[in-house]
Amino acid sequence: NMVRDDLFGELLHCQGGYQHDLRHVKFNDGVNPYGGGVEFGNKGYSESKWRTQHSVERNGDLYPTHGLGPVSSMLNINRGNRMMYLTSTATQSRGLHNYIVKLGGKDNQNANVKFKLGDIVSTVIKCASGQTIMLSHDTNSPRPYSLNFRVQGTKGIWQKDNDSIYIDGKTPDHWWESDEEYLKKFDHPLWKRFENQASGSGHGGMDYFIVRAFIESLRKKTSPPIDVYDAVSMSV
Repeated sequence: NMVRDDLFGELLHCQGGYQHDLRHVKFNDGVNPYGGGVEFGNKGYSESKWRTQHSVERNGDLYPTHGLGPVSSMLNINRGNRMMYLTSTATQSRGLHNYIVKLGGKDNQNANVKFKLGDIVSTVIKCASGQTIMLSHDTNSPRPYSLNFRVQGTKGIWQKDNDSIYIDGKTPDHWWESDEEYLKKFDHPLWKRFENQASGSGHGGMDYFIVRAFIESLRKKTSPPIDVYDAVSMSV
């Protein structure tokens, strides 16, 4: 709503990402789903049976949709704007090996596994309308959870990690202010109406609205808010 109401002016740059310490998800004791050991693959349990192998075989942003989905909507991707090209680079891979050694010892057989996935993958995307998008994938490091959202335009900037905003002409020069009042003022009508129902669903209530919108599109035989073209754009 803040973007649509021109609070930030013409958008210039957006950031997002998937920054989530998944070491306890990628490894476990083979019995419990999270942590307690350094097993994965055939000896692992739950997500470690399949998820960790991607870190062995692939190097790149393996999960771009968390950050890219919301900013694509703000930037009207596939609705008059499009992503043209990108550059992406990764750091060395250290986190998963260090985790194995820490919990299982340097002589554990999994300490010999070579992981291709860099600990931090940074991607910059250029859009047809001129904007840039920066994505970060960081799942092998000890860190707090963050989707790293930042929205910046000709009139101001908002950052999620410190819940702060700066609007030219409204915020004191060179100072951040809390985004709390702005979030209340520009809260989406659907959140206001269905907040109680959504509170029990996954991902902070987001899952409720995504599933609800999809079911509604089926009932009304209309296009869903996120269609197959969006899915392809966010995964290539």
